[in-house]
Amino acid sequence: MADISSRTEQRFSYVLLVLPAVLFYFSVMAFPTVFSVVLSLTNYNGGKIFGNPEIGFAGLISYIKTFKDEYFYLALKNNMYIVAVSVFGQIPLGFVLAYILSRGLVRGCDFFQSMIYLPNVISTVVIGILFQSFFLNSNSVYMEIVRIFKPGAEFTLNENPMLPILFVILWMYTGMYVIIFLANLQKIDTGIIEATKIDGANELQTLVYIIIPALSGVLVTSAILAISGSLKAFDLIYVMTQGGPARRTNVLSIYMYDKAFRGAPNYPLANAISTIMVIISFILIVITKAVEKRFGGKE
Repeated sequence: MADISSRTEQRFSYVLLVLPAVLFYFSVMAFPTVFSVVLSLTNYNGGKIFGNPEIGFAGLISYIKTFKDEYFYLALKNNMYIVAVSVFGQIPLGFVLAYILSRGLVRGCDFFQSMIYLPNVISTVVIGILFQSFFLNSNSVYMEIVRIFKPGAEFTLNENPMLPILFVILWMYTGMYVIIFLANLQKIDTGIIEATKIDGANELQTLVYIIIPALSGVLVTSAILAISGSLKAFDLIYVMTQGGPARRTNVLSIYMYDKAFRGAPNYPLANAISTIMVIISFILIVITKAVEKRFGGKE
């Protein structure tokens, strides 16, 4: 009886300790997600306060409208550009910089580490305004540099309007991955690396056959962070262009914001877009895990 009573008290203690976190998760994460999916299947557009009818079931109408809208595909394409720059730009560049710093291949490692991470501690709004003035007007620093090589050049954002945004995203978030890789590179046994050197391995062979396989899990985690962050990108792009010109720099989050809060509200459509964003993110993460399982090493 004493053992049964002890186990009961232990289980009660576990439940008591876990319950606050579970309740917090369901109230902040699970419930809003489920509510968003349910709302996307209704016709609710603000109710009587906006002169609309009461809430009712509408099925997949909002999803059908979304997939028929050409601006949805434009926003999705821009998001894929950001995902590509994040996964194939920030992560490889962050890894290379972290490897250089961890191996002491340059002097002043502490200085470079601080400078590379600095954009992450600056407000996104400040960075957006800074690069807006640097790139996106006729008297910008960028245009003055262009006029040195091409006198009389006029400012236009019609050609490749996403390029300035992609450049800023690459510059801004690479430092976060540098810190992640630096922390994990320090966990690798230096004795293994020294042994490879004794066996005649050069720096590239050590990187390819020792370092990268040991960090495969970290690479996958970084890819997941990059994908999820890329699909919810909003503040930087909104500050720099607000989705313009002619919605050519729209991303899914700004597209969703426009449907929900600009003009007549269309909450079901906005929630349908957010659900699609979650599904796309999940698909990309599954693909990333599958690639890691097929080609990755073991940490």
